Amino acid sequence: MRQQLMKMLTERKDEIIQIRRHLHAHPELSFHEEETSKFIRDFYKGKDVDVAEEVGGGHAVVVTIKGGKPGKTIALRADFDALPIHEETGLPFKSENDGVMHACGHDGHTAYLLVLADCLIKLKEEIPGTIKIVHQHAEETPPGGAKGVMESGILDDVEQIFGIHVFPFGESGEVYYHSGYSMAGRTYFKLKVQGVGGHGSSPHMANDAIVAAAYFVTAIQTVISRRLNPFDTGVVTIGSFDGKGSFNVIKDAVLLEGDVRYMNTETRDKIDKEIHRIVSGIEAMFGVKTELTYTNDYPPLYNDPDVTKQVVASLEKGVGEYLTTVSEYEMLSGSEDFAYYLEKIPGVFFYIGAKPKGTEQVYFNHHPKFDIDEDALLVAAKAVADVVLDYYKLD
Repeated sequence: MRQQLMKMLTERKDEIIQIRRHLHAHPELSFHEEETSKFIRDFYKGKDVDVAEEVGGGHAVVVTIKGGKPGKTIALRADFDALPIHEETGLPFKSENDGVMHACGHDGHTAYLLVLADCLIKLKEEIPGTIKIVHQHAEETPPGGAKGVMESGILDDVEQIFGIHVFPFGESGEVYYHSGYSMAGRTYFKLKVQGVGGHGSSPHMANDAIVAAAYFVTAIQTVISRRLNPFDTGVVTIGSFDGKGSFNVIKDAVLLEGDVRYMNTETRDKIDKEIHRIVSGIEAMFGVKTELTYTNDYPPLYNDPDVTKQVVASLEKGVGEYLTTVSEYEMLSGSEDFAYYLEKIPGVFFYIGAKPKGTEQVYFNHHPKFDIDEDALLVAAKAVADVVLDYYKLD
């Protein structure tokens, strides 16, 4: 079966690329992917599968491929939302939706999985189990589409789940993985510091919110430098400090917004506790009032070590065929809502090298000039195919 499936995928490489280019030209933002979702649903029309629409309170589509023999259920996932970025690639199939761009490769993720799913449908009588194809909306915007999909219960019977992401840090043919905690969790916070306004000449008659807020900015740096174990990783960023006013007026209120990153749940909880403690201290020290919104978005992504070993063994079969290397990569500080699946279902999220050929300057994901080597899409399809075949012990 492996030889047959690989041949089918190779023969449909051009179709994968065509689908990717269509999706690239018609990007849609998170939670607004109506046409993309319709395109996906239309692809499965007339095929012998069950199609669930609008899953998880969004535009997700979950396709169930029931094998010809009884067995366990696994899931494969690809995201399909785009970003609010004005594209600057100059590609002939560049975005036709001004200000919206597939700058993270989700067009490619969807394209490879559509064709792989179709090939698996054609071979489903040989599959001893069920495969759920998760076409997921809104990966880019919290709370993330994966959260809703998981809460819907549609994946409650899934034993293992797999996903990939294209990244330009490796050439096409290179696959990377990381066992255990692999990508950072993320928290958003907003702090309003309320003081008392007044004239700059009479600070004793006011309570300066800017001074209190500035002290908060300085104090939270000590959470990382003095509260975390030196071997743990955390980042706290203040991305917005809105205290604009007149030069001679003491500001009555300031609004700050920030971002927290961490590599495991223990670090997340530690930073959470310390930031809340500092906010309480600011109130006591400066006599101001505060309003803190502290929202844990995507959890740290955890690749099950045993499943990772299983996946690596499967991928190594492709070395010398469609892969050049399979190697472990360092933890990434970016966040990914696939982590919601991995909180409940053992699985692996791994990376497909997609550095464009013949380019001196490589632009990373979320850049307006981001692009991929489209050869990597066939690599992705074959890599995930090998994972599926090995799971079901199909040769």
